[in-house]
Amino acid sequence: MDISVTPHDEKIPQPGDLPDWLLGHADQVPALATQWMSLIEPLNSFVAIKSLATGRYVFASAGLRAIFSRPSLVGCLDNDLMRAEDVVALRRVEQSVMAQQAVVVSEHRLELAGRRREFTVVRAALGKDFLLSAWHERTEERHRESHLQRALQQIEQQQKNIEQMRRELQQGSGRDEVSGLYLRAQFDDQLLREIDLSTREHREFALVYISLDPLPVSAQQLGAQATERLLEGMGRMLRANTRAMDAACRIGETQFAVLLSGVGLATAHARMEQLRRQCATQIIVMNGYDMGLSLSMGVSSFPHTATNQEELQRASDAAVLEARRRGGNQVVLASIPFVV
Repeated sequence: MDISVTPHDEKIPQPGDLPDWLLGHADQVPALATQWMSLIEPLNSFVAIKSLATGRYVFASAGLRAIFSRPSLVGCLDNDLMRAEDVVALRRVEQSVMAQQAVVVSEHRLELAGRRREFTVVRAALGKDFLLSAWHERTEERHRESHLQRALQQIEQQQKNIEQMRRELQQGSGRDEVSGLYLRAQFDDQLLREIDLSTREHREFALVYISLDPLPVSAQQLGAQATERLLEGMGRMLRANTRAMDAACRIGETQFAVLLSGVGLATAHARMEQLRRQCATQIIVMNGYDMGLSLSMGVSSFPHTATNQEELQRASDAAVLEARRRGGNQVVLASIPFVV
């Protein structure tokens, strides 16, 4: 049986807490106990009280009796209910509880009727003579976690295969190897052409700067490979959500730019908000861990926000910095200058 034990700083109730209240309301104790059991049993949690002098159960809730397939546990020893090696592990935790006089949480895997079942057990001493335990079964929860982990591993392998095929097909194409998008030099050329075209034809276009938000602390330990996996995912999302007339580029280590041809500020904002929401729901897996994809975006437009290349880029850059300052995972519009 596998077992892990976690002592809690929380002590058993002191005078002035629940014991004091119970002493003053002894007539309500039976009703309180019945109601307490009716509250916790639907949560898949069960209660038992054991005599330390005899090692026998003096109380066990209905759910616990069902787990051990007994009409009653009163008078039973642990040896009557489970394998000897499981009993040894339980006894070790009980001794720790009595020695520390503190609440202790432990994890147990028991072999019952040929099936492995998993429990979290919380124990506390009731004076020197009895031990109170609350059992919570986690068997189905752990099975779901296991299935989810296998699914994430399959998704991770599929993503690796897709990216490997994409890189092989794009060799020598002049695109960024990791994201599959155009590079900075191509972006600058495209931006100048778009400004020239929009000036001649008196039409709008939007410039969007995108920055990957910092990874959660739990994912940062995955290192540079985690960032690369996010860049791959970002490349897939931009390629799938831009038109042939648009241009999506990688312009920095974790920065991207998108040119939306013939699109005004309001439409660009709506499209980028839709993209942000889609990215937030993407499953991007590294070593079985779903890192998610959180973005900060800054949207400017030509000619309303700015009338030349430098002003336009500064406006988008300021907007994406503001999105990050606000906590990230949002789209911010560049301000439109007021001309008197």
